[in-house]
Amino acid sequence: MQAIIPLAGKGTRVRPHTHTQPKPLLRVANRPVLSYVIEQLRAEGVDELVLITGHLSRQIENFIAEKYPDLSVSYVEQEEQLGTAHAVALAEPLVSSSVLIVFVDTLLDADFGVIHQRQEADGIIWVKEVEDYQRYGVVLTDKHGYMERIVEKPKEPVSKLANVGVYFIRDYELMFRGIRHVIDQDPNQGEYFLTDAFQYMIDKGARLYTAEARGWFDCGKPETVLDTNAVMLERGHGGHRNLPDSVSVEGVVAVAEDATIEASHIGPNVSVAGGSTVRGSRLKNTIIGESSIIEDCDLEDSLVGDEAVLRRARGKFRVGDHTHIEGIETEREGELG
Repeated sequence: MQAIIPLAGKGTRVRPHTHTQPKPLLRVANRPVLSYVIEQLRAEGVDELVLITGHLSRQIENFIAEKYPDLSVSYVEQEEQLGTAHAVALAEPLVSSSVLIVFVDTLLDADFGVIHQRQEADGIIWVKEVEDYQRYGVVLTDKHGYMERIVEKPKEPVSKLANVGVYFIRDYELMFRGIRHVIDQDPNQGEYFLTDAFQYMIDKGARLYTAEARGWFDCGKPETVLDTNAVMLERGHGGHRNLPDSVSVEGVVAVAEDATIEASHIGPNVSVAGGSTVRGSRLKNTIIGESSIIEDCDLEDSLVGDEAVLRRARGKFRVGDHTHIEGIETEREGELG
């Protein structure tokens, strides 16, 4: 089975971290978000990936080559981000079978067995019921669970089934015809939306079944990256290791084997990546990148990049790669890097 993964976005909501690192390589529970997606797809029988790249694409290619050398991967560059339909359109010359499409702003806990159970469906759209439906595109279905239409960010509660950005398309030829139709029109709010191509499919008689996900974990904003880090830690990702007696641990944490933790209190929901050092500090609900130094700090709800140095810092921070700060205290979130 093939899968298309659009990865070209600049990740503006997760800056400063995405100035130097593509958003799919941000870590939760000490693993890049993209690794969770790839391993889930491989477990479902996906053996060929089409990756739509753009921002910092070389890092994506190097990561795949190092971690998944046996995986069949094709790369297509999206030079200009014109929307989700435009991204998927670039994969058309490489797609020759039913295809999964996965946007990696989120991690999904879902039963992909529905693909085989719903052989009559031309496609499957995964959804999740949410209360803050105004933030999402929501799916309206018939009484049998087949999509009728998607409403973007509705003001009225027409549906609470949010489109989570994961799709299986059996009739891929009709989908690409729909995409070409969408791109031939004027942009919708400045973009070409893949969901408009799905509406084209339905208007042409296709049946797209909606399957509800068990879990949907956002990785598109700093606060939701931290939330997803907590979920992945609770689910046992990130590993566990013995720490010195001078270190107290609260709740679940992930500390890389080659990280050094001394005279500190860490947790709950803390990840410390490889090569980093934490001394005399308190960390809560915080992610520390690789080869960083944290000394005499009290950090909460913070994201710290790679090769950063923080000394005597107290508060909530978003600290980019290679940033050096000392003696800063803040009651509100600081963004540095």
